[in-house]
Amino acid sequence: MKISLSEYKNKVLGCWMGKNIGGTLGAPFEWLRQINDVHYYQQNLDGDPLPNDDLDIQLIWLIAMEEKGVDIDAKLLGEYWMLLVTPHWAEYGNAKLNMRSGLVPPLSGSYSNTYKDSCGAFIRSEIWACVAPGYPALAAKFAFEDAIIDHGDGEGVYAEIFCAALQSAAFVEKDLQNLIDIGLSYIPDDCAIAKAINLVRELYAEGRPWKEARDEVLRNYRGLGLKVSPEDMAKGFADGQMGWDAPSNIGMLIIGMLYGNGDFSESIRIIVNCGEDTDCTAATYGAIYGLVNGLDAIPEEWKKPIGRKIKTACLNLGELGGYGSQLPQDIDELTERTAKMMQQVFLRNGLPLILNKDETGIGIVENDLYAPEGFDRIYDNMRGPLYSFGSFDVRVEYPDGPVIKDNVPARVRVVVINKGKTHEMYYLRWISPGEFRILPGLESTAYIPLPLGAFSGENMMEFTLSTETVPRPVNRFALELTCQNKGTTMLIPVVLLNTTVEATPIEK
Repeated sequence: MKISLSEYKNKVLGCWMGKNIGGTLGAPFEWLRQINDVHYYQQNLDGDPLPNDDLDIQLIWLIAMEEKGVDIDAKLLGEYWMLLVTPHWAEYGNAKLNMRSGLVPPLSGSYSNTYKDSCGAFIRSEIWACVAPGYPALAAKFAFEDAIIDHGDGEGVYAEIFCAALQSAAFVEKDLQNLIDIGLSYIPDDCAIAKAINLVRELYAEGRPWKEARDEVLRNYRGLGLKVSPEDMAKGFADGQMGWDAPSNIGMLIIGMLYGNGDFSESIRIIVNCGEDTDCTAATYGAIYGLVNGLDAIPEEWKKPIGRKIKTACLNLGELGGYGSQLPQDIDELTERTAKMMQQVFLRNGLPLILNKDETGIGIVENDLYAPEGFDRIYDNMRGPLYSFGSFDVRVEYPDGPVIKDNVPARVRVVVINKGKTHEMYYLRWISPGEFRILPGLESTAYIPLPLGAFSGENMMEFTLSTETVPRPVNRFALELTCQNKGTTMLIPVVLLNTTVEATPIEK
């Protein structure tokens, strides 16, 4: 099928408008664990939306693609993150601290990060859907690279992939249940995100009221409430796991999608009235509605009070042109720039882009919205950083974490993935400070098989590193990988943090 460029842009405009509406409506009630009674905006807006970090980081990702091209990965995005994302709260701050210590994604999101199961990733999924409309597998791959920066191996990654795939499919599929099915096909059946979604669907099918569905989600998947109403305390919702927020909030999103019966106003009100991370859940729903139905379908009563401007909250404006001049100033400029990146993504990935004098269109293959066979192999890369060298990928895994202590061996696994056309014999050599003992030795040789069908040949080697006294806070090594049939010398970084002396929480 074909979508005209004008239809595509109307949906993208709807996405950004819905994002601003939901974020503005939900912001005053963010992180209140209570059933709200909200029907409309709670403040005098004077024609502007409220600033919201849900959109801010997506503007950085757009600029990253504009400056560096569409072959982005988590390491590149992480560099933009450290330079341009100003907050130090929760997963945002933990990721920056880890990256500054030398831990690249996914370690930046998984190591010592209480918030890897929180909401910071799924709130920024729309940009990937908009540059890969109708191709959820591609949108999901982009989303993976994004999410692992600050969510590593946590539920937050599954939340963003679910949303990105659903939103990409929304360009060509209108049925909400089908869209949920498509999103679910990209994440593990046994993850908490999938379980929370399926719980809501079951309750909806049983005819249970939305307030009961909301309570069941909190009963089974709640995180720690920052401010809990007396009513929710009486229900036993006062406690919860710190940072365990994505499953419940994706559940609230699905409640609004299903119980609102496709009505924008009803759905967005239900979502905000469920409580929890209300600006994130309502903004994500608003974006989904806009992608399915386009800008024109959003009621004027919601659009007029906030206008079309973009207000930022957490970006380093000093590094984004003259006090932020590099940023899109309104959703119209954002849509035009998104459309240009979409065309580059299509051309780079060999997708059907129709260019003619009358109108540009995008071609989308029918029945190709669900996760392709083998997509779940992407989750192998939650275990450690991946380094790509043409015919080879190399993943470095830390089974006990990227840490080392005095007289305690640290394990490092090296997974070499052959993407070439021949069997290979590869050689590994450690470049290491002299204080460390490395077993089975500083130099190793291994055979790696030919790729088979859709899968790559893989080989894994495990090493132990130890020393009597760890010499420095951050200990850096390199692995030199060479092959008889390749001229490239591949250098892979390894980082171990010294945790010989660990902080102990103070009991109060």
